[in-house]
Amino acid sequence: MRNFLAFLRQFRVILFLALLQGIALTWYFTFLQYPRSQYLTSANAFSGAFYEMQHEITEFIHLKQNNDWLQKKVARLEARQVENLLKIDRENITVNDTLYMVQYVYTPAEVIKSTHTMRNNYFTINIGSVQGVKEGMGVFGINGVVGTIHSVDLHMSTVKTCLTENVNIAAMIEDSGEHGFMKWDGKNPRKGSLTGISNDRKVKKWSNVITRGSAGTFPRGLPIGKVQKTAPIEGKPLWDVTVLFAEDYRRIQRVFVIKNLLLEEQQRLENNINAPK
Repeated sequence: MRNFLAFLRQFRVILFLALLQGIALTWYFTFLQYPRSQYLTSANAFSGAFYEMQHEITEFIHLKQNNDWLQKKVARLEARQVENLLKIDRENITVNDTLYMVQYVYTPAEVIKSTHTMRNNYFTINIGSVQGVKEGMGVFGINGVVGTIHSVDLHMSTVKTCLTENVNIAAMIEDSGEHGFMKWDGKNPRKGSLTGISNDRKVKKWSNVITRGSAGTFPRGLPIGKVQKTAPIEGKPLWDVTVLFAEDYRRIQRVFVIKNLLLEEQQRLENNINAPK
């Protein structure tokens, strides 16, 4: 106690000045509006920055979980789009779930390996025959068509993407109905060509190019890209239609494998067209 009193006597002037300074600052921030608002703004800004950083860290930790949930949600929503449904009652045009059955099912997958600089490019995805994947099934990304299943093992599959020599995806120009097949020349991974388009029809720039759905691999109407330019093919009555792909195959990470529940029925009927009766 004697030491404490000695300390107070020795530093009484400094302590007294500190007390007066504290009282002055308290009155200053309490009664003067502008300094008070500046102080509170700075404090709030600091708190806001701290909580924002905390939120971003938490969001990063749960990023994969949220992505998985979102991908499954998109798959369920895609499966319920009208173009993925088969109408049962042909007499009633009202859109009603009791009149439709699901024709296309979407299974989410992750790309675990990919190429885009070769003449024929492939993706490896993390689902296989255990999840019902079969050769020839369509593969769709968040933004557009990716390709078709090339080979399947138990837990993995390879995908032949649109960046291959013979991709041959049936496609059409949405506003005109002109249809052909997608090709790739092995040069620009962002652009492909739509072949078989007659040059007696005008093709508008930036028209949507979508899946035709004729082969049963994809439902009709999935985005492939947009018409970037057209040029006549020498010696042929056709346009060379350059398509800017909707999907950037250099960056894609998540896809959906599309299963057509009625594909076998379609193929069985088409194979019997030329069969003798």
